[in-house]
Amino acid sequence: MNDLTVLLYLVMFATIVGTTFAFMYTMMKSTLREVNSPRRKVHPEMEDVKTGDELLVFNLEEDDDDDDEGNITVVRR
Repeated sequence: MNDLTVLLYLVMFATIVGTTFAFMYTMMKSTLREVNSPRRKVHPEMEDVKTGDELLVFNLEEDDDDDDEGNITVVRR
């Protein structure tokens, strides 16, 4: 190996190492930004439902005698 080949190898190695660390930095930055940002999307049919509203629930169980057990109270945080 002559000096030109070694220099070319080192330049290419440094380029690959630099781009790898740049890629890792940008991906971690974007991942942390997504984790820290609130992104709770509400289903379109649930947009008008407020906290404390009772929802009607349908169960196929035949032994349910009490009417109040099927209601669910919505709590949004």
